[in-house]
Amino acid sequence: MTKTLLIVESPAKAKTINKYLGSDFKVIASFGHVRDLPKKTGSIDTENDFEPKYQIIARNKKHVDEIISSSKECDEIYLATDPDREGEAIAWHIREILLSQKSIAKKPIRRVTFNEITKSAILDAVSKPRDLDLNLIYAQQARLTLDYLIGFNISPLLWRKIRTGLSAGRVQSPALRLISEREEEIKAFIPEDYFTVLLHTHKEARKLIAKLIEYDSKKIETKTINAKPLAEKICADLSKHDIAKVTKITKKQKKKNPLPPFITSSLQIESARRLGFNTDKTMKVAQSLYEGVDIGNESVGLISYMRTDSVNLSIQALDEIRDYIAQNYAPNYLPSNPVKFVSKVKNAQEAHEAIRPTAIGRDPDSIKKYLSSDQFRLYELIWLRALACQFTPAILDTTAIDIQVGTGIFRLNGILVSFDGFMRVYQEEKEEANNEDDDNIRLPELKLEEKLPVDMINFSEHQTEPKPRYSEASLVKSLEELGIGRPSTYATIISTLKKREYVIMDKKRFIPTDIGSLVSQFLTSHLTNYVDFKFTANLEDTLDDISNGTIKKLPVLKKFWQELKSIIEEKQGIARSELVTEKLDEMCPDCGKQLIVRLGKYGKFVGCSGYPECKYMRKVDKVGTDGEVIVQEEPEVVEGRECPKDGGALIVRTGRYGKFISCKNYPKCKYIENLDQPADDGAKILCPECKTGHIVTKKNRYGSWFYACDNYPTCKTLFNHKPMDEKCPSCGYGVLLHKITKRNGEQKVCPSCDFCESMPS
Repeated sequence: MTKTLLIVESPAKAKTINKYLGSDFKVIASFGHVRDLPKKTGSIDTENDFEPKYQIIARNKKHVDEIISSSKECDEIYLATDPDREGEAIAWHIREILLSQKSIAKKPIRRVTFNEITKSAILDAVSKPRDLDLNLIYAQQARLTLDYLIGFNISPLLWRKIRTGLSAGRVQSPALRLISEREEEIKAFIPEDYFTVLLHTHKEARKLIAKLIEYDSKKIETKTINAKPLAEKICADLSKHDIAKVTKITKKQKKKNPLPPFITSSLQIESARRLGFNTDKTMKVAQSLYEGVDIGNESVGLISYMRTDSVNLSIQALDEIRDYIAQNYAPNYLPSNPVKFVSKVKNAQEAHEAIRPTAIGRDPDSIKKYLSSDQFRLYELIWLRALACQFTPAILDTTAIDIQVGTGIFRLNGILVSFDGFMRVYQEEKEEANNEDDDNIRLPELKLEEKLPVDMINFSEHQTEPKPRYSEASLVKSLEELGIGRPSTYATIISTLKKREYVIMDKKRFIPTDIGSLVSQFLTSHLTNYVDFKFTANLEDTLDDISNGTIKKLPVLKKFWQELKSIIEEKQGIARSELVTEKLDEMCPDCGKQLIVRLGKYGKFVGCSGYPECKYMRKVDKVGTDGEVIVQEEPEVVEGRECPKDGGALIVRTGRYGKFISCKNYPKCKYIENLDQPADDGAKILCPECKTGHIVTKKNRYGSWFYACDNYPTCKTLFNHKPMDEKCPSCGYGVLLHKITKRNGEQKVCPSCDFCESMPS
């Protein structure tokens, strides 16, 4: 009989740990949560102290069976799930299942935790088992109950008032509110013109451009010059002078401290900005690095636990990093004492560590061949950040030079890195680049009263812009600043918003859909508390207090449920028509009744208020910047032609890739033609497969052109290169393809055999 069974969450983690422990241990995985609340009403008994009615997750039953059978064969059971609230809950569920088995109930069941998957950390953990932390378990149960009460009471209200299938969530809904309100700000934004007056001068070969900061004894702010005639007047006045004079030189030296090692949110933010990873991808790649990678002679976890809000590093890790710096960099890069950081996250779990490499000596290049491209890039980012956090600060020399021309004062700003310090290995990526920031330049030596030539004085025209839409990085940053959710939940929040189709991504920015905006508007107007940022953040603090044992979960749940039940009952009487329709100042062309904007399955559309007697409808094209609905005009009919398939009228429509021609009888007839196909497409070529259709140009979902038979889907012939009306001289196939590559130039190739022939240039 095996002496000890050790249960972890992930099979990859089990495989790595199994190599560290001797034959006295058996390591198996639970594959995450083993029990959950059924997705139905009544899973929480609100009349009986919110008693949860758990059931085994169907897809994990086989893993539960393995845990039970393996436990029967062992003398001792260690629960080694993740060192956080959810991990503690998983351990508790496994223990409850095992205690229900008579043959296992009397066996010792203990809890072990570790922050990294290395041999020393694992052996140390199993030598110091502990009991389950009931406060963490109660906090997880409270979180689950709160989410259930909100989801199973607010969501049905959305179904009745807006559309079935919608959902509301404790942290998902405030995140949607952030995105929707930013979109409303963008629509309501009115741009303003402003002008910057510039002095062009030089010293020797160095050209210099300074900005006007004072004119006629008045300070010039960013938008002070808000009219073109004023900018022209100032330029004309100051251009009368040929000589500029240096009137003030201000030099300062400032220290720039290293950044702390990553926590979950900062890793997600920096990974999005620097690597282009979304939050979900970042966490999946980090998970694989944490659970273990085969690096030739061993399988080892490469980073510490990646769900953390602590910026602390262990004494051992600090010593290793400082030794590495001492051995590989000049002495002035190593501070005399370890650099300590203070967490900015409220109620951060300081007992945990920040995200760091398990061994700083394992530099990225030394293990690159064992990692996927994504693993390498993320590991390198974590490694560099952890290394840089123990470097000395960078020293920056800043210089501001004021130059007078007539009654105008212009300013030159420059910065010089006197000592790079931590910037030698790492610099933070910024979300928004400031296109007007020309201050980070090295200035020539200038002296007070020195005279410079006035080469030119002109102005540049600008326009104010609204705040940008949220990216994943900026949304995570805002959620963290507001205290909404916790590091481990950000990826799930974003994933849920996308899955529910409340948002779409455009150029890696969130745009709320029609339904997303409507849900957010409804929740903000009628269920304000549940999308209120402070209310949501206070709930997170309450859960932390339960985790710390400061308060009990039951009073929290009772108070929350009483308030929620009361407001749900109050909002039952809201008329659905108030939420999903919007009247237009336009009459129906078919029956003369008023037109309204409705919300349908695929978004907003214009319909007749006389529906169902009158079935007139048309698409809503877009919403103007002032929020006004702009309706699409009636589609243009193609004169003198009819559909070749059913004889219907042909009309010009607009899709996501531009205009195209289609049959008016769509969806019964799905005939289409591209209007913007390549100009050199040439005549249609007989399909070499079906012999009846012709090859036509089409565009795929990503906007790329391809060539296919117009008998699709009956004939599925498809080419990625332009077909030529020539038979293959080798096999006789009906077409050759015109292929162009950088290496081989233009070629004729056969899609059926290996024939390939270069074409004259």
